[in-house]
Amino acid sequence: MISPLLTRAGAVAADDPDTGVAAHYGEPSQEGRALEHGSGWIDRGNRGVVRVAGPDRLGWLHSITSQFLEGVPAGTATEALVMDTKGHINHHMSIVEDGTAVWAHTEPGGGAGLAEFLDSMRFMLRVEIADLSDQRSVLTLAGPERDQALSAVAGQLEDTPVRRTGDEIDLFLPADTLPTVTEALTGAGVRPVGLWAYEAHRIAAHRPRLGLDTDHRAIPHEMGWVGSAVHLEKGCYPGQETIARVHNLGRPPRRLVLLHLDGTAERLPERGSAIQLDGRPVGNVGSSARHHELGPIALGLVKRSIPVDAQFTVDGIAAAQEVIVSPDTGANANIELRRRPR
Repeated sequence: MISPLLTRAGAVAADDPDTGVAAHYGEPSQEGRALEHGSGWIDRGNRGVVRVAGPDRLGWLHSITSQFLEGVPAGTATEALVMDTKGHINHHMSIVEDGTAVWAHTEPGGGAGLAEFLDSMRFMLRVEIADLSDQRSVLTLAGPERDQALSAVAGQLEDTPVRRTGDEIDLFLPADTLPTVTEALTGAGVRPVGLWAYEAHRIAAHRPRLGLDTDHRAIPHEMGWVGSAVHLEKGCYPGQETIARVHNLGRPPRRLVLLHLDGTAERLPERGSAIQLDGRPVGNVGSSARHHELGPIALGLVKRSIPVDAQFTVDGIAAAQEVIVSPDTGANANIELRRRPR
């Protein structure tokens, strides 16, 4: 998929895995400031889009994902994970229930795999799954003035599910309306923002991405997804035993950190590079970006036992850590041993 918005003046294409959309539109620092102080629209049309319709959709998704979805009202927007039986993460979904269907967007190229998995789990239930990645484009509105930005194009969103979260609005636009909607937004003073600035904004907000900040061993406790994407007051879904065991009795082997990188380096660390402490590897770096205020930053996974004030070297670049997932995460059960009286 190549976005039609790459023909805009100043647009520069992003690198893998976000090929097909813009990294920036010529002024990445100003684009980053718009996300902090105004509003911006972000072309995320490379995201996979899956629609789940049918009267059994909510109870069914409730039973196979990590999120509480049984009977939720229209407008509910949240995150959910699909895991294997060991609690390893296969899919991350950003979802909204619009009253007639659940809409989900997932990582680029992930729509077909997610739809295939969901279809394999249908059995005799009344659900209909469609991969609409080629027909729908995700457009994100972000920044403190995002609601005003949405109102500027409200009349053009007749057939568009809207996902509202605490700091963003996702529009599941019909793909052929993407140019006209973004043109109207730009005319209303909303800034075009590329993936460079958006990714810096995401990293600074401590939000990991599946496949960039995770590996095949990652579990939700390590990534800080318990609470936002994993509901602890439900059971009977793949991976639930691992979630419950870590939450009640154990601690995850690794923890997510924000890395503040040495700003004198002229490059960002290569994804997957070792995070080193005193010359020995203690983790791996994930996504990285240059934030307009914080400078170069990255997300990384390190061993839980590493001191929270440790200083690292990442791909030859000095780095300080900011705790995202506490090393004390998990082991919440208060177990008192009862002894037989003598």
